[in-house]
Amino acid sequence: MQYRQIIITTIILLLFAVIGTTLVAFTFDQTREQIAANERATLLRKLHRLIAPDQHDNILLEDTVSVRDEALLGTDKPVMVYRARKNGEAVALVIAAIAPDGYSSSIKLLVGINVDGSLSGVRVVAHRETPGLGDAIDEARSDWIHIFDGKSLQSPVTSRWAVKKDGGDFDQLTGATVTPRAMVKAVRNALLYYRDHQEALFASAAPAAAPD
Repeated sequence: MQYRQIIITTIILLLFAVIGTTLVAFTFDQTREQIAANERATLLRKLHRLIAPDQHDNILLEDTVSVRDEALLGTDKPVMVYRARKNGEAVALVIAAIAPDGYSSSIKLLVGINVDGSLSGVRVVAHRETPGLGDAIDEARSDWIHIFDGKSLQSPVTSRWAVKKDGGDFDQLTGATVTPRAMVKAVRNALLYYRDHQEALFASAAPAAAPD
């Protein structure tokens, strides 16, 4: 009798497990496309904070190239570059670079670079920096990130691309130096990568323009 009860209990538990797994799989399958669409929309909004929609007529999420350079882009994995064009001419691009030496962990960035090598802006995509200190790199927390707007390797010169504590031109954050140091280095390196690979980054044929 006890053995029979164990078998019945086991069967019931297995049925619950199968039903639960099926429901999870069904829900995921039903929402997968919507989740992907939401992620694309969020990314596009972030890209448009760096390259305004009226600056280009192509589809940023489709005009891309994958590149790799651990020394300058902060990771040994490929990173995505989103390219903006108007009437077929290069306008700007956004590099999804990494600052590998943040205080808590790596910091994921979007670095917008105009065709002339000046920065259209920088945004933080993901980080785990200390709340109330290093998290001021997030635009939602402070305006610090805008110190990069319009900067280039000529303004300031490359040797001045450091926080003021290290003899450079960039403000650090109150109570935090490691995080802004990592940010300045990563943005400078992205500019160096662009300088050295500009022609190749825009070399492939441009996809069709976005519909009116």
